[in-house]
Amino acid sequence: MKMPKEKLISYLINLVGIVVLFLLFVALFQSGVLGSRTNYVKGIFTTACYTIVLVASLNLLVGILGEFSLGHAGFMSVGAYASAIFTNALAGKGLSDLALFVLALIIGGVAAGIAGLLVGIPALRLRGDYLAIVTVAFAEIIRVAFCNFAITGGGRTISGITKLSNFYWCFWVMVICVTIMYMFVRSRFGRTVKAIREDYIAAAASGINVTFYKVLTFTISAFFAGIGGAMYAHYMTAMIPTNFNFNYSAELLTEVIIGGTGSFTGSIIGAAFLSSLPELMRQFSNYRMLAYSIVLVIVMIFRPGGIFGSWEFSLVRVLKKAKNGELFAKKNKGGAENE
Repeated sequence: MKMPKEKLISYLINLVGIVVLFLLFVALFQSGVLGSRTNYVKGIFTTACYTIVLVASLNLLVGILGEFSLGHAGFMSVGAYASAIFTNALAGKGLSDLALFVLALIIGGVAAGIAGLLVGIPALRLRGDYLAIVTVAFAEIIRVAFCNFAITGGGRTISGITKLSNFYWCFWVMVICVTIMYMFVRSRFGRTVKAIREDYIAAAASGINVTFYKVLTFTISAFFAGIGGAMYAHYMTAMIPTNFNFNYSAELLTEVIIGGTGSFTGSIIGAAFLSSLPELMRQFSNYRMLAYSIVLVIVMIFRPGGIFGSWEFSLVRVLKKAKNGELFAKKNKGGAENE
């Protein structure tokens, strides 16, 4: 099916905006304005990139499907360990860093996607609190398994992972992942998933295979969580299973809710802000978690639907509003001159 011209133009304008943003980041890091803090700030931005992928993928479940998951760190860990084992096996085999990085992302995503499929088939017949409990159980099973498997370090820190993730590569991986998830939501499949979220019984009564679409969304969400895990593993270069615990899953869910369930704009801003806030307040190390908690409480009091709700940012919409404002100003000016 041919893409409508207006939609194609919209995508191209947003792409140009993303390229301009990327070039601004490049100029910031290459100019030396930040001095000795360049690598530190770049590291915070890299962390934000893979966190955005994780939060956006969780938003597919929470915001689009309308189901809570408290085991997203489990899928992230599957992708992280699968990709790390893969790259350690292929290191020094003649592959370029970029090729190895792409393969690591694919392996991490596929491994997590398979895990999501295996968990989703039996679990997604449940709803609400029962599903949340199952996802918590899955994450704990994975964590305990990784603590006992020799190939994953047997509970010890697995180190020596090839450092492949950098801000420039992670930025474009993040853009591609969020774009694909956004296009999925805007597709026929995504609209069907939203229908299930709005009225489960009506959707089933109208002939929609509810279980299939729920498992599909769960698998896609796990796939992108695995990609986020692969980015994480090849940036940190060392991992321990306890990093992927319940608290980390709860933190990702918090970032989804704070940004706005159903809004990828909210996921991007919420993940970027909340993942960098502890680092930005590191000089106040005794109070940074207190400040983090206060921010969460304030947002929940004044914006219970999240900062952005279900609203999505569009550069095209901004340009249209600016154009309409300019035309309105010209009309007013012309009317004043006529008087």
